[in-house]
Amino acid sequence: MKQSILHMDLDTFYVSVERLLDSRLEKKPILLGGTSDRGVVASCSYEARKFGVHSGMPMRQAQQLCPEGIVIRGNTSNYTKYSKLVTDILKEHVPILEKSSIDEFYADLSGMDKFFGCYQYASELRSTIIKETGLPISFGLSINKTVSKVATGEAKPNNQIKIDLGQEKLFLAPLSVKKIPMVGDKMFQTLCNMGVKQIRTVQAMPLEMMEDVFGKNGKTVWKKANGIDHSPVIPFSERKSISTERTFDKDTIDIQKLEALITSMAENLAFQLRRGTKLTACVTIKIRYSNFNTYTKQVKIPYTSADHILIPAALNLFRQLNDKRLLIRLVGLRFSNLVHGNYQINLFDDAQEQLALYQAMDKIRERHGERSIVRAIGMGRSSIGRFTNPFNGDPPIVLAKRRQ
Repeated sequence: MKQSILHMDLDTFYVSVERLLDSRLEKKPILLGGTSDRGVVASCSYEARKFGVHSGMPMRQAQQLCPEGIVIRGNTSNYTKYSKLVTDILKEHVPILEKSSIDEFYADLSGMDKFFGCYQYASELRSTIIKETGLPISFGLSINKTVSKVATGEAKPNNQIKIDLGQEKLFLAPLSVKKIPMVGDKMFQTLCNMGVKQIRTVQAMPLEMMEDVFGKNGKTVWKKANGIDHSPVIPFSERKSISTERTFDKDTIDIQKLEALITSMAENLAFQLRRGTKLTACVTIKIRYSNFNTYTKQVKIPYTSADHILIPAALNLFRQLNDKRLLIRLVGLRFSNLVHGNYQINLFDDAQEQLALYQAMDKIRERHGERSIVRAIGMGRSSIGRFTNPFNGDPPIVLAKRRQ
């Protein structure tokens, strides 16, 4: 059976939501993100991009390039609300849906040609989303996820493209190698140094050459350049969760010890999310007292995998739930409502230093172990939960809190 994979992407999603809420922003250059001196651009309108502004750029630099840009800090709850509206429409209309991020989706329409033309069905679905939400959305349709994603990028803004079976390589050939998913700035620069700027050049290269230069990633990129991608659409589910809990050898009422443990739990679970390219939208705390009575409390949050959002959320829940008169036997932490997606610039509060810090910390953990770098408050906790192996080896790097 011929595969039909649909990729849909909400155009400049955060900006589009702001324009829905305030029509005066239409056709204006919008800079959306952190408003402090160290803030970064989370998203920007097409009008601002004409000045050279892009996501991840320091806000100060963006304002210099685009002095007329309107700076908006944004409201994450609004974006979560509109993302859910689109998600609900898609879940109702497609057989298999993967939510790749807050504004990006894959759907497997394979077999639907028996009843509808897949392109016609996708077109009608796009019209439904635009009509019911007011948000612009683009899509690409092809035999696999890679080609469909690239096609969506070429369709933007607010348009659609179908790549017919057998035309995948021809479609990709004239495009920049930067358009291939997985090709980041470093690989792009290396390819340019090799004289490789268009995808057609990669298509003509021997696979062995790409492997020699880039290892396993070279093989993957070569396949994507040739329109080869067998990765499945991963069904979207809000029921999945990740959790950990700790039963104490001796019941305790030591608040400092308990909060330090919860901080370590949240820090580790956040790393697990990022390593698994997952985001969470719900945090739950569990407390079991010495009398075996067990209580839980949860809070819904915008999708994230960031320590500096998840740790305070967990601590706030614990403080609300804890009855300080009773000894505690067990504490647990769960992140649920998980979706597939990489951590994005956390609208409006992240600075470049913070984003770079996360990346550096995660690289150290991947190489030397999950407990190889911890916050100072988590020192001395060789085990923070059932799924975590005791730390051994070199002492962990400590992140001390900076004095104000």
